[in-house]
Amino acid sequence: MGTQNYIASPSVVAYAGRNKVDLTEVARKSGRTTLAREDVDMHLKGETRASSTLPDNAGYWDVDHAAYGPVVEEPVSRMARVASANLSAANSMIPQVTHHDRADLRKLEALRASLKPEAKRRGVRLTALAFHVKALSVSLKEFPRFNASLSADGETLVLKQYVHVGIAVDTPHGLMVPVIRDANRKGLWQIAEDITDLAGRAQSRKIRPEEMGGASMSISNLGGIGGTAFTPIVNPPELAILGITRTDMVPVWVDEAWVPVPMAPLDLSYDHRVINGADAARFMARYAALLADPRRMVLP
Repeated sequence: MGTQNYIASPSVVAYAGRNKVDLTEVARKSGRTTLAREDVDMHLKGETRASSTLPDNAGYWDVDHAAYGPVVEEPVSRMARVASANLSAANSMIPQVTHHDRADLRKLEALRASLKPEAKRRGVRLTALAFHVKALSVSLKEFPRFNASLSADGETLVLKQYVHVGIAVDTPHGLMVPVIRDANRKGLWQIAEDITDLAGRAQSRKIRPEEMGGASMSISNLGGIGGTAFTPIVNPPELAILGITRTDMVPVWVDEAWVPVPMAPLDLSYDHRVINGADAARFMARYAALLADPRRMVLP
């Protein structure tokens, strides 16, 4: 077997396999090194897309860094190159806006504490992320334009009847985004089990390609690391992505006194071609309200 001469995401590899398309042949005929689903489709039609080229100003980055001091060169992994190509395209083509909000977690943390004995009996690690996934699944059902994708030509909005939530997992071999399928139909315990299972298998590189595609929307959770806010990049064909940073204790004026309240910072980046600022504000207000009163959301 020869050296692979192309870069393709796991979902593209799986799509090509289902259509019995040889990606090496696609790369050879198209002259492209980074392949997308569109390349497979055009190959099936007997067409090709034009080869990608570096922007004119890329030469400015071609610097001999060793001229300024000692350096060590490290090859960029295939997975990182695929992610780089996708995010670079997204950042250049999508008019992205980020809406910042926060959620009161007093009742959520109290409920989570009360469920610890049951979590122990079930052998399930019940994290705040499970509540976030549940709240997002409810919000996506109530706001269908967020649970959608824009066609490649920008002329058709595809409204999804399913709710799949992607979970970004930081692994030693790069960022992976396994997907919790039908999150709106699952209870809190099943979601918690899915998070543990998918994150664990992502760390050990045992996630299958079909387990990482087709998300309605993804969550990038930096709460275990830190930070107060950030701007996650929308991962097309999704139209939005939710960022979460570390919960902070914030003084809130309640009944003529300051009360310490655990607040979760929330950062929603969205594609402004489909979603406007008022949509985003309403979406996040509903999402924060679900987290602030989670019992109705997660218990029968």
